[in-house]
Amino acid sequence: MSLAPIESNPTARAIAERFVSARLAARATADYPGSVPATLAEAYAIQEEAIGLYRDRIVGWKVGGVPPAQQPALGVHRVAGPVFAGRLWAAADGGRTPLPAIAGGFAAVESEFVARIGRDADPARLEWTLADAMAQVDSVFVGVELAGSPLPTINDLGSVVVASDFGNNAGLVLGPEVIDWRDRLDHLEVETVINGQSLGVARHTALAGGAMESVRFLLEHCAQRGRPLQAGALVSTGAVTGVHRVDAGDEAVCIFRGVAELYCPIVRAAAGY
Repeated sequence: MSLAPIESNPTARAIAERFVSARLAARATADYPGSVPATLAEAYAIQEEAIGLYRDRIVGWKVGGVPPAQQPALGVHRVAGPVFAGRLWAAADGGRTPLPAIAGGFAAVESEFVARIGRDADPARLEWTLADAMAQVDSVFVGVELAGSPLPTINDLGSVVVASDFGNNAGLVLGPEVIDWRDRLDHLEVETVINGQSLGVARHTALAGGAMESVRFLLEHCAQRGRPLQAGALVSTGAVTGVHRVDAGDEAVCIFRGVAELYCPIVRAAAGY
């Protein structure tokens, strides 16, 4: 699927306004705030409007998987959403990084590898190989995506709805760098523990095509939207052990064996979210 640079339209803006106002007020939205988009192009038009309304600088992107059953109709295996400067948190190994969840909305913790783009992508280039995408990456870090939305059913409604609301992203914890990542990444085990219970152990190869496939996808996706990736952009590459729902009061630990353990207590989001 290819996307032309997205132009503004009143329907998309109205939905985006409702999503953004709900996020900023930390207020749950019981139902989708308008007509559910029929296509990914419509969904990304809503996302573009919301990016303009949110008034924060994009520092990276989250990439999430499209369930296999939805892929034939949508023609893609991943979706993307922006990560904003005000929702990027630095975490040291063993430190605690509180994650704000909207009461009554959707929140989940995802253990992820985060790639950093080392040089500006050619804005005219719309197709990338995996090898060339990897060559664009200068560093890889461990991290935690806070998946989040005012809409509690966002994942149940499918990937088109996910794409329309920032890709169901509410922030990113950036942990320590993976030294010698090109040699080590395939061997690193990741475990996610919520409230003392292990919910999964996996490697990045559990993601379809692996973590670097997310970078390849995003290079093409952002170029097609007229937003080519620039040096320093972060790419949260996907939930290695799965998407684990959380609520305020929960305690998450994302363990990257041999690299770091990131501790994330879940707190109730306040207005100004």
